Amino acid sequence: MTDFSAPYFVKICGVTTLGDANAAVDAGASAIGLILATSSRQLSVERALAIAEATKGRTLRTLVFRDNDDDFVLDAVARIGADVVQIHGSLSDRLLEGLRENHVDVVKALAIGSDEFFDFADGRVDAVLVDGATPGSGVNHSWDELSERSFDVPVIAAGGLDGSNVASVITQTGVWGVDSASGVESSPGIKDREKLTHFIDSARSAFRERTAT
Repeated sequence: MTDFSAPYFVKICGVTTLGDANAAVDAGASAIGLILATSSRQLSVERALAIAEATKGRTLRTLVFRDNDDDFVLDAVARIGADVVQIHGSLSDRLLEGLRENHVDVVKALAIGSDEFFDFADGRVDAVLVDGATPGSGVNHSWDELSERSFDVPVIAAGGLDGSNVASVITQTGVWGVDSASGVESSPGIKDREKLTHFIDSARSAFRERTAT
């Protein structure tokens, strides 16, 4: 289970190979994201299972879904046995109940500025991930709306983050965690070791500096 009392959280999403998963873990990532939704970084259940099994106990394994059928999500979660599930799109009561029965933490992704961003009852989940309109696009977006509503659970920032801007976003927003996919890649689904390490180092340094002040 996720330690939501930890001082910070750094996730590398869209991991497609065990080599990239190991690189993220070795660089100090709190979590990796394995995408089972339609995406240029989409994995089969079998491939996600292989990476999840190889990294068990070394980092938090997050399964990422977007508008997938509830039964598909629950079947995949039960088979892979990940630590966290990240849901983009609808989160039905049935799906949430099923995820709780599988003893995984639930992160709800919210598009900043959307009606759902302002209306979602965040107390239903363990954390929220604030993203842009198109997850994984690498497009920067405004963070202003984060000052317009409060959340009762930890907030993870995503969307257009890389090693050059993650520290300023952490300082500006006061978020608990950060998440990057395209910002640490050489091409979709292929992580760049230098960019990955730079992102994680910059994020961790900014979090530590914030905690120390």
